[in-house]
Amino acid sequence: MEPTNIKHPASPESAAASHAVSRALARFLESSPTSFHAVENIRTALIKEGFTELCENRKWQVTSGGKYFVLRNGSSIAAFVVPEHPFRGMRIFASHSDSPAFKVKENPELESDGHYIRLNVERYGGMLCAPWFDRPLSVAGRVVTKDLETGTFRTKLVDIDRDLVLIPNLAIHMNREANNGYKYNPQKDMLPLYGDLTSKGTFLAEVADAAGVKESDILGHDLFLYNREKASIWGARREFISCGRLDDLQCAYASLQGFLTGKCREYLSVCCVLDNEEVGSGTKQGAASTFLLDTLTRIYGCLGLDREDYLIHLSDSLMVSADNAHAVHPNHADKADPSNRPYINGGIVIKFNAAQKYCTDGVSAAMFRDICQSAQVPVQTFANRSDMAGGSTLGNISNTRVALNTVDIGLPQLAMHSPYETAGVYDTGYLIRAAREFYR
Repeated sequence: MEPTNIKHPASPESAAASHAVSRALARFLESSPTSFHAVENIRTALIKEGFTELCENRKWQVTSGGKYFVLRNGSSIAAFVVPEHPFRGMRIFASHSDSPAFKVKENPELESDGHYIRLNVERYGGMLCAPWFDRPLSVAGRVVTKDLETGTFRTKLVDIDRDLVLIPNLAIHMNREANNGYKYNPQKDMLPLYGDLTSKGTFLAEVADAAGVKESDILGHDLFLYNREKASIWGARREFISCGRLDDLQCAYASLQGFLTGKCREYLSVCCVLDNEEVGSGTKQGAASTFLLDTLTRIYGCLGLDREDYLIHLSDSLMVSADNAHAVHPNHADKADPSNRPYINGGIVIKFNAAQKYCTDGVSAAMFRDICQSAQVPVQTFANRSDMAGGSTLGNISNTRVALNTVDIGLPQLAMHSPYETAGVYDTGYLIRAAREFYR
């Protein structure tokens, strides 16, 4: 058992195991530059574990003891395991696949001063702008083509796997006030440099080549900039991990591992990763959509259960909404609440908000604390300072469609919404253990 009152495990064996988990997390993060790639990596892991893929546009065959998953938009996924015997409720873990980034616009090439080609991009989500400057960046996402023989549209993932673009800072000599605060104009300051004038007209061809399709066949695309820097495990005792997209792929990865190893006999086990949380979840594949509701009601219909069975089970169910939390910042400790102060490597964070931006209440908090005690995992709490507005997450939004006891949790991190965030090497393992116990 790891101690619950210190930041680091006592034994070298525990540290070694935590570093192994962090290296596996790093591989997942580095291979998931967009929500589409993250969901495809989850899909691959599920197939490897014997799960059957279902399609929303086809009839489902779901039986007791079966393991299944379904995708929507290629960027949201819901996996579930049906118990072999009659069950009495659901255990649902929900996280999100997207992260703040810059989305490439249509007709993206912009000529600058007769010498440069830039890419026209727009903000997706509420990112920290400053860390995007002077970093090696590339482009990833998906392209859409049409199969002329069948008349169906095909989606192809794309990752231009090399240092492709960069957003250069303006030199201090030309902006003497740069270190005294600067308001970034996303249409002027944040456009990446793609090449010199000889690169004009080549961007979509570059994308097509990376996707293995003809440029003329691309009918649509969803492309994003991403940070090319690899994950780093660092610190005096190698206690920190930094990488892009820790929010929220750290929770998505940990919950998936717990889902795959936890064996639940009394409840329908569900693990879902939803898109578009960073822009409000109001899409067909977001938490505000019918995706989770549609999935659950179809499962119940396939099993011969009616709506009343579903509603009865819903009242005896629990959902964990997992989205990373703000750790106390070493340089800005005053920004944290006086008595709810989570720290990196201090354990899972339960998030509270009186306005219900986090939907944790006394009942759901008690249920989750009990799970963590059984898993021998440390727990911390987060609340915003009463004079500061906080963010929200997918838990309360999802509850408008599927209403059940829900606890909002996360793993503590620094620099949330930076293209290079920081978290703890021990906390991922804590969430895996708690998720395993949750399903078990």
